[in-house]
Amino acid sequence: MEPHFTGGVNIAIKIPKAKYEQTVAFYRDILKLSVAEKPISNPTVSRTNEVKFGSNIVWLDCVDNYTHSEVWLDLKTNDVEAATEYLKAKGVETCDELEEIPAGMHWIMDPSGTPFILNQQD
Repeated sequence: MEPHFTGGVNIAIKIPKAKYEQTVAFYRDILKLSVAEKPISNPTVSRTNEVKFGSNIVWLDCVDNYTHSEVWLDLKTNDVEAATEYLKAKGVETCDELEEIPAGMHWIMDPSGTPFILNQQD
C-alpha cells in the first residue's frame, strides 16, 4: 500500500522553563486564546498547556533542559509501518529517542531538524 501523508491538528512548541510562564501568559492574556493546563506524565516535558488555535491545537510544552524554543509538528498517515518503510527508502530515519511516545508512532525530522510525530490518521 502506498502511504499518504497529511498534516495533523497538533502543533507542539517546546519552551525553555525560564520563558514558560511568560509564553503561556502571552497566549492567554494578550492573545486571549483558550488556554488550559493539562496533566502530563513525560520524562522530558514537565508541564503542558493546550491552546485552541483555530482548527489546530498548540501544545505549550515546558522543557527544563532547552535553551531555545522549537516547533514540533503532527504528521498523519494511512499506514504508519508502510510510511516508515517508505521514508527509510528515501533516506529519512526514525529518531524515536527524541521523546517518549506510544507504540505504533515514530519521530522523524525534515532536513532542517524540525521534528514530526508520525502517527495513524483518525
